[in-house]
Amino acid sequence: MSSATSCPKAMTFGPCGGVRDDASCEIDPRPCPFAGPAADTVRWERELLPSTTPGSALLEAAEHRPVVLTDLTIPAYDPDGLAEVTRTLADSCDAVLVGEHQNRPDFPPTLMAALIAQAGGVPWVTLACRDRNRVVLEQELAGLAVAGVDGVLCVTGDGRAQGVRPDVTQVFDLDGTQLAALAARAGHAVAVPEAPSAVPQRLRPARLVQKQHAGAHLAVLNHVGTAEEVATFVAASRDLGLTIPVIAAVALYTDERSARVLQNFPGLHLDPGQVAQVLGAADVRSAGIETALDEARALLAIDGVAGVNLSGLASGDGALAGAQVKAETGHLIREGA
Repeated sequence: MSSATSCPKAMTFGPCGGVRDDASCEIDPRPCPFAGPAADTVRWERELLPSTTPGSALLEAAEHRPVVLTDLTIPAYDPDGLAEVTRTLADSCDAVLVGEHQNRPDFPPTLMAALIAQAGGVPWVTLACRDRNRVVLEQELAGLAVAGVDGVLCVTGDGRAQGVRPDVTQVFDLDGTQLAALAARAGHAVAVPEAPSAVPQRLRPARLVQKQHAGAHLAVLNHVGTAEEVATFVAASRDLGLTIPVIAAVALYTDERSARVLQNFPGLHLDPGQVAQVLGAADVRSAGIETALDEARALLAIDGVAGVNLSGLASGDGALAGAQVKAETGHLIREGA
């Protein structure tokens, strides 16, 4: 397969997590070249990287107890706002996950990591291949090592939505699996994503194992409808040789806006009945937190799940309100765990 010509992201180790339910590409209506009926797992046949685990507060904690990783939702280009959100979250989780968004750019990863550390947070920073070629990614990895990042999440990245910065070229010089290998060789603790419910589901466990071969130390899963689906996915992955810890996503929403943002992401699946029940509650905030706690408890009971990722905006009332919801939820999960 010539990924450079058949995949809009020029992926070698596909499919990405954004394959739509009809097996079409997230960028345009073409069929995903990695998702057809005859498609098989693209294997990592280069050097296996590495068996040793770099120093990381999150990974070390995961060896002893369930961990909480929390999405860092912040106002863009606002160091004071970033510091306030980080301080709000700092003692409620083991690390914060810095996202990378196709429609909402922010400070470069090295500066982001430094600002988070200064505010008392433990940063795991997402690196995406959409806007950076190999040279820039190598520079970012070197800079993040100096900035003191705890780990990096290596992703191919979402394609830019139609009408969002049409004047800017999308790079995709590498894909997420190749970037994971690059980050591991640079000495970083490396996380990789996987979408258990995304098409083709039958290839997802083996694909995660190939990312482990490329150097990943941690897997962070996208949302699925039920804990049972996560259990099935993790068991299948472990049967194929997965040994790295898995962090499962907990959907955290306390109003319609924060729920719809999660529901609209390709490759993510929430239980629509559960969403309707939360949004119809008399106290939506409390219902959203209680639903997230129930999901966290179910996920942490799964063999192979080392922690949870509090994911989403959490609140449509702004970054600080969302951080307060996440902090309250994180504290309750850690107390229960």
